[in-house]
Amino acid sequence: SKAMQDRFFRLVEKGKIVPVWDSVVVDVLGDDVIRAVQLENVKSKQRRELACKGLFIAIGHTPNTELFKGVIDLDDKGYVKLGGEGTATNVEGVFAAGDVHDPDYRQAITAAGAGCAAALDAQRWLEEQGIA
Repeated sequence: SKAMQDRFFRLVEKGKIVPVWDSVVVDVLGDDVIRAVQLENVKSKQRRELACKGLFIAIGHTPNTELFKGVIDLDDKGYVKLGGEGTATNVEGVFAAGDVHDPDYRQAITAAGAGCAAALDAQRWLEEQGIA
């Protein structure tokens, strides 16, 4: 969001954070605590070590739902469409939880709550089918 970008660049200007562009973490270095990360630039393929005391890894904004394509209904951005009550999808007995169906929040805590809801929905479905 624009607000988060503004906040990010203010922290950069204050020297609180240092952005590293076009790079991926190849390794986390340290024994009991993180002391550095090894980075690889995706354009130049050059590797370097960056000293740090912590690491935050964002999973991105693209849901990992490609394997469901053509089986479970997905929206135009790839998120699973919930197709009925609760966490049910368009496929009977299949329930979705967390980041695969949540384009708004995409956070661990909401994913955990959705996981609990999907488990309860699955349990009810199994009971209705006489399986559990």
